[in-house]
Amino acid sequence: MVQTEIFEANLDITLHSQAVLELLNGYSKDLMGDGKPLNQDVFKELISGLQQHPTTIIFIAFHDNKAVGIVTCFKGFSTFQARPLIHISDFYLLPDYRGFKIGQKLLTAVEKKAIELNCCKITLEVQENNHHAMKIYKTAGFNRNIYVKEAGPTVCFSKPLTK
Repeated sequence: MVQTEIFEANLDITLHSQAVLELLNGYSKDLMGDGKPLNQDVFKELISGLQQHPTTIIFIAFHDNKAVGIVTCFKGFSTFQARPLIHISDFYLLPDYRGFKIGQKLLTAVEKKAIELNCCKITLEVQENNHHAMKIYKTAGFNRNIYVKEAGPTVCFSKPLTK
């Protein structure tokens, strides 16, 4: 029987680092990612950059020994709760493996890690038209964050910086 296994990635293991590169490049190519492959310089530096970043947490889903999904997270800190948090930066499943609850298994792994680290919450961003991902997130208990009703829900902004 084929089963899906979720592993916390160890980027010193070639199988894991190759899976991270392949999956994140797949995500980058996806319309809900960046719509194009990773830049060659990024591709070359990604694993060492993730290894050097002190708060990197990555989970990989393997289905029948094939890497099919990834969630890349970084530990942060909530000043309002004085506790750590986990921010999901990348969440991707190969298209042929969507709809089999693999995404839910990845999110469960993140939640278990967050509890282990005494985190107060898990945060993420999702593109407005990524309805499939929103459905997965809502099923897992994620909602737009409202701290004070009168202030309304949070909105994520970013400002790209050039080198």
